[in-house]
Amino acid sequence: MECDWIDDYCLAKKGAEMDYKEEWQAYRYMIRGKMFAMRGGDKESKPIITVKLLPEFGARLREEYEAIVPGYYMNKLHWNSLYLESAVSEKVLMAMLDQGYELVLHSLSKKVQQEISG
Repeated sequence: MECDWIDDYCLAKKGAEMDYKEEWQAYRYMIRGKMFAMRGGDKESKPIITVKLLPEFGARLREEYEAIVPGYYMNKLHWNSLYLESAVSEKVLMAMLDQGYELVLHSLSKKVQQEISG
């Protein structure tokens, strides 16, 4: 999968921000400091993206795609990692990113949600 579009896709979401966490060697996508996705590498430096998902959706994706595994170095129930060099479609990753963003957005206070929605 080509990955150049991921930054633009995540940052186009209202209130989304990105930083680079040096000690993790990973880019984090966040809303008000709460992470919804992280792009980096595994212990063998294979490129992965880890996304917050509803447990049922994540379990279904792991059953369907060999390249989607429980979250790398994250809570295995709520986070799932996708190996970016796999044949999983961009459409699937977009659905994952959309859900991760929505989960984090809706975990914020109503006031903050309104500020972000503008």
